[in-house]
Amino acid sequence: MAVKLMGAWPSPFAVRARIALNLKSVDYEYQEEDLGNKSELLLTSNPVYKKVPVLLHDDKPICESMIIVSYIDEVWTDGPSLLPSDPYDRAIARFWAYYVDDKWFPSLVDMAKAKTDETKKEATEKVLEGLKLFEEAFVKCSKGKPFFNGENIGYLDVAIGCYLGLIKMADLMMGLKLLNDKTPLLAAWGERFCASEAVKDVMPEQERLLEFVKARFAPQAAQ
Repeated sequence: MAVKLMGAWPSPFAVRARIALNLKSVDYEYQEEDLGNKSELLLTSNPVYKKVPVLLHDDKPICESMIIVSYIDEVWTDGPSLLPSDPYDRAIARFWAYYVDDKWFPSLVDMAKAKTDETKKEATEKVLEGLKLFEEAFVKCSKGKPFFNGENIGYLDVAIGCYLGLIKMADLMMGLKLLNDKTPLLAAWGERFCASEAVKDVMPEQERLLEFVKARFAPQAAQ
């Protein structure tokens, strides 16, 4: 079965797909996309959003990162499942995965591109509020185990963990420590997650991310 992933190194969503493939030990070809000059293959494979990541499995495209993660979990059944076996636990994992993209990540973006101290403070408070919620969710979902999914990295770990590079980048950019003594369990989880063999080689470095973010948002800040 031919597997190809189109992604971009700064994209947390592409990182998600790569982690899921690594967790399932799937052999795949990775195509790095220039987001300023997207390939024809990407545009034809995802004509609706025209975004990464796109997974091509036997030339059939699957789009949207968490859909890709679920697809990988369903197709490659060897090894631990990424989604919890209990229906309620699966529903909770999907809820938080939706929240992190819909509510939390936009606040992180707002924090990075804030033009005034007031807007930066407001966005930072929202980011910290979300991290406190994730700390509480970790206690309930992990049930005393190392990861949200229990003993092994799973669906919700991947959904939240893909942002850890950006969190560290925000710390570097603003002199913060977003994962701190108010979220000790989440901070320890983040270290375990990033140390995983499936994660460490695909998580972008904070310094490189900082250069990317500055280059992207600096023109906007100057307007």
